[in-house]
Amino acid sequence: MPSKYRIGHLGGSHILLTGATGFIGQALLERLLSGYPETRVSVIVRPRGNGTAQDRFTRLLRKDVFRTWREKLGADEAIAQALERVNVLEGDLGTAEIPGDVDVAIHCASTVSFDPPIDEAFSTNVSGAVSLYEKLAQQERPPHVVHISTAYVSSGGRGLIHEGRLTHDVDWRTELALGLAARAEVERDSRRPEVLRKTLRSANRAHGKAGPQTAARDAEEARRAWVEDRLVDHGRTRAQILGWPDVYTFTKAMSERAAEELWAGKPLSVVRPAIVESALRHPYPGWIDGYKMADPLIIAYGSGLLRDIPGQPDTVMDVIPVDLVVNATLAAAAAPPPPDAPHYFHVGSGATNPLTLRQMYGHVYSYFGRHPLPESTGRGHVKAPAWTFPGASRVELALTAGERAANAAEKLLGHLPGTERTQEWATKLHREKRSLETLRKYSDLYGVYTRTEVVYDDTELRALHESLPADRTAEHGFDPSEIDWRVYLEEVHCPKVTAPLRARTGGRGSTARGGRVNLPAGEGIAAVFDLDGTILASDIVESYLWARLASLPRGKWAPEFWDLLRDAPRYLIAERRDRGDFARTFFRRYAGANVEELRRLVDEQLSDALLHRVMPEAVRRIRAHRAAGHRTILITGSVDLLVEPLRPLFDHISACRLHTEDGVMTGFLETPPVVGEARAAWLRHHAQQHDLDLARSYAYADSYSDRPLLEAVGNPCAVNPDTRLFRHAKRRHWQISRWGTHTASRWDTVSDSVVAHTRPRPVQDLSVHALPTAGTTHQEKAR
Repeated sequence: MPSKYRIGHLGGSHILLTGATGFIGQALLERLLSGYPETRVSVIVRPRGNGTAQDRFTRLLRKDVFRTWREKLGADEAIAQALERVNVLEGDLGTAEIPGDVDVAIHCASTVSFDPPIDEAFSTNVSGAVSLYEKLAQQERPPHVVHISTAYVSSGGRGLIHEGRLTHDVDWRTELALGLAARAEVERDSRRPEVLRKTLRSANRAHGKAGPQTAARDAEEARRAWVEDRLVDHGRTRAQILGWPDVYTFTKAMSERAAEELWAGKPLSVVRPAIVESALRHPYPGWIDGYKMADPLIIAYGSGLLRDIPGQPDTVMDVIPVDLVVNATLAAAAAPPPPDAPHYFHVGSGATNPLTLRQMYGHVYSYFGRHPLPESTGRGHVKAPAWTFPGASRVELALTAGERAANAAEKLLGHLPGTERTQEWATKLHREKRSLETLRKYSDLYGVYTRTEVVYDDTELRALHESLPADRTAEHGFDPSEIDWRVYLEEVHCPKVTAPLRARTGGRGSTARGGRVNLPAGEGIAAVFDLDGTILASDIVESYLWARLASLPRGKWAPEFWDLLRDAPRYLIAERRDRGDFARTFFRRYAGANVEELRRLVDEQLSDALLHRVMPEAVRRIRAHRAAGHRTILITGSVDLLVEPLRPLFDHISACRLHTEDGVMTGFLETPPVVGEARAAWLRHHAQQHDLDLARSYAYADSYSDRPLLEAVGNPCAVNPDTRLFRHAKRRHWQISRWGTHTASRWDTVSDSVVAHTRPRPVQDLSVHALPTAGTTHQEKAR
């Protein structure tokens, strides 16, 4: 039987390749360089950063996809050949100058996301193709265009989908114009006063403790996120109304129609790959660049986050290795169609060698059973969950209930003190929310792909494969029936995609107990420490209490505590309003105190109590920084006289100074307290004065109000964090440490120290009034 297609040889051809830095583009370029030595190639590459497009292309040649080829020829020879054979066209599809002698144009540049904002999807997937084909149409001899699409442009139907022109009647020009205009409309909506007020109120509630500028920045970030979410929803909803599952397949379908219209009467081949994954054989088994469609599902499942899936077990997961896609594309490129009869090829496995979702799950479950992922803490391994395939409706009900419960628990935790127990709860809640978010994301993104009843016919693809010359079939073939799914998934694909995750086990986001730490030696590095709750197991209320009780006989302690309960609401209101307001309000208690008496009291009696409350892990860390040559800094909202015993540990101390008149404190501050955002501003100014590199510097603090300080350095560490800071640190993958677990409880230490060091004669000059509640938490202390 004669071959249906006449496959020529690309030797001597000039091939234009778009998307050469993408997954399929890299594989195509490598195959052209290693398997088609007589071809000339032009690639369109955008410059990045300060480098040129040529610089970016040279870096591309050092990527892993070219490793086998470099080893075969020698690295220098391989790169020299590539630079000689490949013409790098700087720019994008709209600006690059395309040579006039192109024989074949392979267009595979596109977005790789299923849910980009609608304007970005249209700009990349449709506008880029339109610009390219309009330029190519100006050539004297139109080239053969090979348009890389996706099989899922037809995913809205059921049953067997034949290779051919799509039957929809959607006007791609109208959709393109409206899709590109969507951002301006949504940006305008996001700036309406009612939207801005709601965003700002939410930011103030969530981030006001960190300071007004932090809340304002987060409000603007929330507005931008609102815009992106609206544009994503716009694209998804518009696609679904027209019969496509998402904006990716929608815009790829529009791109196909644009190619058919703009290239009418000229040679056009449309290649529609299914789910493209790691290489079966070439350039080596398992080669992949980044995570592709199925890989986030595999990683989330192996990590224990994807406990079930709203998919049908008999859904065909149409997976195809990237090297088979590349071979099919180049075979199509070598078999140009008649000008008025485009070729269409489904490059997948579903029709010839189907892999169901249940079978895929079985192979992945088997792999993780033998090779489980390590826990993020580095202790133990994750047990992969057993899927039951309960159906989409039951998954949605359970997901909605779980989301409501998690949100309620998160609100409750936000009002609890940052104890080790609450942090354990917060860690479990963080993991539960990640699991719910993962399931929600994958339900929205991949639900249709795991419930589809579509099979993509590959009759034309098989005919193309059978038309290959016999001597080229082994190396350049693309028969999906050759795939052994157990071997491919369990021995090739899963080991490759999980390798980076195994290598990243542990890291900055882990919780540490304050043991040894490797610090880089050198000048120009700061180590900045908060005091209360970070170095000292106390707060400014307790520090004041030491001084007050030391000045009174024990018989008068009880009235002081009762006085405390009376005025506690006033302090709590001030603390909730602003850390600076709390400090100003509370320091009024020092009015009338004699400065010299207080200094003597600290020196003779309270220094031992203070040092007894210092956490040993903090001292070790400070000394480690000093040994490394770093500048150690203490920033505290406490009164300067009370922290004098700690001065030997630090190169600089920034503390509150109370105004005095004739040696007596007035209860007013000399300058505003350095709290919240003021700490970050102070640190940036100090860094300029002392030539410090904050990107290499460290900061340690326990309160969410210190978020600006922690964000000002390259190495933040949340020490004994309150619940809100703990959640923020988890999201940012900061170091989290528990210090002082063996330090005596707060009030036992206060009473023991004061009793042990009370002088025979009370210090009558230290005038005081009332104290805040003895139950003051870490969230309620001042800096």
